[in-house]
Amino acid sequence: MKLSIKELNVKDLNVGSNGTEFEVREPKGKYLGKLFVTNTKLIWCKGKTDKTNGKGLTWKKFIDMMEEK
Repeated sequence: MKLSIKELNVKDLNVGSNGTEFEVREPKGKYLGKLFVTNTKLIWCKGKTDKTNGKGLTWKKFIDMMEEK
């Protein structure tokens, strides 16, 4: 995947409530969507989906999911 930071909303090296937006593309450049990383959750926005309609996952749920066997 090819990732780029569209806008860096970082204050004092902490991710703010607006979060940081990552643009996600395939290696050949096809746009897949955006990932917002906030201090409370991760939000995936497939294609041109708006942040308010994206799929969110709290940090706790993300960590639990990643640590499942």
